[in-house]
Amino acid sequence: MIVLGLTGSIGMGKSTVAAMLRRAGVPVFDADAEVHRLQGPGGAIVAEVEALFPGTTGPLGVDRQALGKVVLHDKAALHRLERLIHPAVARARAAFLRRHSARRLAVLDIPLLYEKDGWRQVDGVIVVSAPAWMQRRRVLARPGMTPAKLARIRALQVPDAEKRRRADFVIETGCLKHQTAASVRRLLTCLRAHGVRYCAKCVKSSSTPKPPASKSPKAIGWSRSAASS
Repeated sequence: MIVLGLTGSIGMGKSTVAAMLRRAGVPVFDADAEVHRLQGPGGAIVAEVEALFPGTTGPLGVDRQALGKVVLHDKAALHRLERLIHPAVARARAAFLRRHSARRLAVLDIPLLYEKDGWRQVDGVIVVSAPAWMQRRRVLARPGMTPAKLARIRALQVPDAEKRRRADFVIETGCLKHQTAASVRRLLTCLRAHGVRYCAKCVKSSSTPKPPASKSPKAIGWSRSAASS
């Protein structure tokens, strides 16, 4: 199995690209969705979050806005929260990979892939990117978002330019949606032919260098029918 990491800064369109991959039959693990499940009503870590940060939970689970007000201003509090969340998400991710072990390709949608060294656990990285002005417009349109909150979130994330530099593949979303979809299809075509080895059109400066496709003894033989089986 080839395991790719999917990442991108806030507002870059990562969820849109993840949905396109799913529609193409690729299994995608959504780390954010898993965190929501863990923190939702009856979630596995709700009681522990309340013990760490009293007053941040209720009948509907963790109050994410209340919790955010605590951890976004306190790095030590954020680290305590991460020490609780990350092992639980890692267990869910391992279970996902076991369920899909017969597939040729799986994608791990992880927002902080570079920030938390998750790139070391995948075969290649897809970075979703858009111009900074578009990112800002998208994010500030969200309920409860402010320029100050966006600035704090961005300060915790590896800059987009650095993500792009380290990526194996970059998907642009600062364009029409059908153009982004075409990029996703081209990426899947490349993976069918070359695996995570580079073809001339897809080569990027990567954190995980791999030999060029011409030196590969054989392609991986992945196909859409295999991915949707």
